Amino acid sequence: MLRVAGAAGRSWRGFKTFSCAAVEVKNEPVLSFSEGSPERAELLQVLDRLKGQTEEIPCVVGDEHVWTKDIRYQLSPFNHSHKVAKFCYADKELISKAIQASVAARKEWDLKPIQDRAQVFFKAADVISGPKRAEILAKTMIGQGKTVVQAEIDAAAELIDFLRFNAKHAVELEAQQPISTKESSNTTLYRGLEGFVAAVSPFNFTAIGGNLAGTPALMGNVVLWKPSDTALSSSYLVYRVLRESGLPPNIIQFLPADGPVFGDTVTSSPHLAGINFTGSVPTFKRLWKQVAQNLDIYRTFPRLGGECGGKNFHLVHSSADIQSVVMGTIRSAFEYGGQKCSACSRMYVPHSTWPQIRQQLLDVHRDIKLGDPVEDFSTFFSAVIDDKSFARIRKWLDHAKSSPNLSIIAGGRCDDQKGYFVEPTIIEAKDPQDPIMNEEIFGPVLTVYVYPEEDYQEVLHLIDTTSPYALTGAVFAQDTKVIDEASRVLRNAAGNFYINDKSTGSVVAQQPFGGARASGTNDKPGGPHYVLRWTSPQVVKQTHVPLTDWKYPYMG
Repeated sequence: MLRVAGAAGRSWRGFKTFSCAAVEVKNEPVLSFSEGSPERAELLQVLDRLKGQTEEIPCVVGDEHVWTKDIRYQLSPFNHSHKVAKFCYADKELISKAIQASVAARKEWDLKPIQDRAQVFFKAADVISGPKRAEILAKTMIGQGKTVVQAEIDAAAELIDFLRFNAKHAVELEAQQPISTKESSNTTLYRGLEGFVAAVSPFNFTAIGGNLAGTPALMGNVVLWKPSDTALSSSYLVYRVLRESGLPPNIIQFLPADGPVFGDTVTSSPHLAGINFTGSVPTFKRLWKQVAQNLDIYRTFPRLGGECGGKNFHLVHSSADIQSVVMGTIRSAFEYGGQKCSACSRMYVPHSTWPQIRQQLLDVHRDIKLGDPVEDFSTFFSAVIDDKSFARIRKWLDHAKSSPNLSIIAGGRCDDQKGYFVEPTIIEAKDPQDPIMNEEIFGPVLTVYVYPEEDYQEVLHLIDTTSPYALTGAVFAQDTKVIDEASRVLRNAAGNFYINDKSTGSVVAQQPFGGARASGTNDKPGGPHYVLRWTSPQVVKQTHVPLTDWKYPYMG
């Protein structure tokens, strides 16, 4: 729901301030897609239409659709014989051309009133909520291997929420002005950054791509968007919806590219003003180091925003509700094959409750269906994203099978003949410092350390110091003293901390998301402060009383 109140303004010498009434926005409802529902029928029609189809996706600079010689294909993860999209990589020359075109368009876009820019994003949200909902869900399901519910909470609800709430926050930010007096009027202008922003998005959330590219553009910036190779189809649809909703050419350039080529080109441009990134720690570090090495060439210090994943924990106390622990952990660890930055990957359970928790985990595990999310809506999760991910996870499974410190108690098998399928796997660890407890896997692998109940305080410190990440974590306990102590000791171990709830499932405007340490710069997309990150405020003072003397009264 949206209501934008009229904005009244006053201006002097070209500067304008706005007094805006509140913008009302609510979280987009998550549809059920139950048997017989209209949304299910519409989605099935689109899925059937896209079956076996290969979409052609060019690079887009301004209004020009460009094909280079470096042709690539996006494959469906659960059926890698299906080429979902044919696309090409932008080369250095095309990326440089996009930079110049962006910089040339920046001034006019930045001077456009925020209310006008916001309307583009409000309209895009309405389009995705309505006529394009089924298509973006279908492309996320086929191209990224999501089940219908995972696609719905991502490519529909979360993306729509990002578009609407960011636009709301942007309009309301404009209304935040300094104090004026009878002697002077004071105004803050929320300018875009001087230069361009490079947005590098991941495969696992269609919504993240829309946010990484869209929010800087909303705030008056021009953006070079490098989408993930394995999310091309859905990302291109997001881009086209923005353009069709009124986003002018050259504000966001759509540039699939080889990572190092893109990174080298944007960081060597004097016009780089920011990088908005979600991906791996090594890649973000590489970009950061390149920016540092090139600081002398830039016109401004680039803003670096990054989210890099996690090694997220569930801590179980003996007072916890067992059923809540089991159900929350199954969902957190295995939904979307554990390919969420926030997925639970390590769990700490007291020995007194482990037999009961273990049995219930195994009971649920037997009922989990792994398969094709398009043909069978009862599938709980599907294949992992690609061959590289499959190979990495298989190495961890081989490690678990060969290590004397680890025991696989469920799952452990994988098969890539048709798709990149990895069974949901539960491992018990004797050594809480085994690498599998501190390194990110990004797959359906849960490792459990069973601790002596009397060592609860020591386990809190163990959790805090085991992993370099600090993204999400959860504590399950009914004892309020335990909750208070865990919250205090684990204060810096997670940017999003859950009490008696799973570590996944943050909602825009309810739980702004992000973590620190190796997990990133914790800029909290989905919250009101995120939009400020992509502005360069200017404060303007206009004096109404002439200065008549250079001397101060004390000098008389």
